[in-house]
Amino acid sequence: MTPARDGDRSTSDRGSARRRVLEGAAGVVAAGAIGTTGSVGARTNDPNGETDERTAASRNTDELPLFDGHVHLIPEETLGRVPLGANQLIAWMDENGIDRAVVLALDSPESYPVPASSPWVLDQVDAYPERLLPFCTIDPRTLVYGEDAAENLLERYVERGARGFGELKAGVPIDDPRVERLYELCAEHELPILFHTDEKAMTDDVGLPGLEDVVASFPEVDFLAHAHGWWAHVAADVEEADLGEYPDGEIDEPGRVPELLGRYDNLYGDLSGISGWNALTRDPAFGQAFLETHADQLVFGTDFLHPEQAIPQLELFERFDLDRSARAAIRYENLASVLA
Repeated sequence: MTPARDGDRSTSDRGSARRRVLEGAAGVVAAGAIGTTGSVGARTNDPNGETDERTAASRNTDELPLFDGHVHLIPEETLGRVPLGANQLIAWMDENGIDRAVVLALDSPESYPVPASSPWVLDQVDAYPERLLPFCTIDPRTLVYGEDAAENLLERYVERGARGFGELKAGVPIDDPRVERLYELCAEHELPILFHTDEKAMTDDVGLPGLEDVVASFPEVDFLAHAHGWWAHVAADVEEADLGEYPDGEIDEPGRVPELLGRYDNLYGDLSGISGWNALTRDPAFGQAFLETHADQLVFGTDFLHPEQAIPQLELFERFDLDRSARAAIRYENLASVLA
């Protein structure tokens, strides 16, 4: 892939870009009937969604809206985990003060043990159009049937309401030519892409050269980066084994994550999952500075997928001391901007 442009830009450029899209983002907020308290008018209390095994910060006490950029629905019992439907997800969101959530599909075999097909996800969210925002996926290996196969699938998903593409979690390199065609299709349909990169899926070398090539080559596509392979690079000292692990210890030198966020305004960090939380808390002082510096390109997310799951991200805004502007950006503005 040949980079489409020079990705370097200033902090003021980033701020201007965010301000330009917030007018459109306001429409996303309004569509959910979100008031100044950060709560949506109609709440649903489904007893099947209740659970006690969560972090202490179980409710959103901030006056700002809270959007979750990364949740899942589970169609059937898997590894002892009960199915998770839209009613249970909405009940969990209500309990934790989450106004809207992006529901990700998982169509690739690497998504085991929690596969959820795009058609099923689109069906599930139909009952909650003001709360749940569906994404769709297509395994890039589908192109074995020809490029038209992926194109036709994506068009059908967009017609049914897909707002983005993800979770892209296929067992191929992130810059594989088959995935490149999906990037092109997402650019044509103006869909953001949320990808999972580790040692098994959407793979890359230490230093993330493939990821940078992709982001630079598709400046019109917003990419949300998630999982071990991405967040290990919050520090400079990364080894190949770290791409599937949770590195610990203080961060002596910032790594490729802050560098790439500083270079490309179409790249965002998805704070969900253990990997996202680990990147912030392995060195709390670094995490504080990182959140402050890159607030305009970080998206709150939980990776919620089963009722007994502990979600440390619910403590984020109590754990870290952020001003209102940074909180607003991470809590909802950035995701709303991406979806505008």
